[in-house]
Amino acid sequence: MNREAKGGKREAPAAKREDAQKVIADNRKAAHDYHFLETFEAGIALLGTEVKSIRHGGANLRDSFARVEGGEVWVYNIHVATYRNRGSSDHEPTRRRKLLLHRREIRKLIGKTTERGMTIVPTRLYFKNGRVKIAIALAKGKKTHDKRETIKRREADRETRAAVKAQRSR
Repeated sequence: MNREAKGGKREAPAAKREDAQKVIADNRKAAHDYHFLETFEAGIALLGTEVKSIRHGGANLRDSFARVEGGEVWVYNIHVATYRNRGSSDHEPTRRRKLLLHRREIRKLIGKTTERGMTIVPTRLYFKNGRVKIAIALAKGKKTHDKRETIKRREADRETRAAVKAQRSR
């Protein structure tokens, strides 16, 4: 006899549990410095102490980047703090880590990054179904005038929202 028939609580559907994502770290500076053309979701090869440290919020994506080397994608400068209950095992905080992508995605990245001005930038680190995932973006660097234009647009939007809010409160 199932639980629902006995009058017990019904569990949440498996699909809703699996779709839950918990963001660990964001790379907001990347959105300021780059135009994102295409994004990919990748797994990341980590050590056990790194995963435990990430669960405690010890990760930072600032100044990180990715490269394609030898048919594999590697990410550099992701700072994962050392796990405080590590015992004798330890890891280097900013070591390079392998990204787990499909072969066709790697080929696509190889083709696009050979173009001038294109790079691969990590944008988000998050948990999905209990596994650490990383969102990477194929990006093109912004020029200084593009950055200024983005700031002006953001300020104009903020002023518009404030004016609408003030109009409603009357």
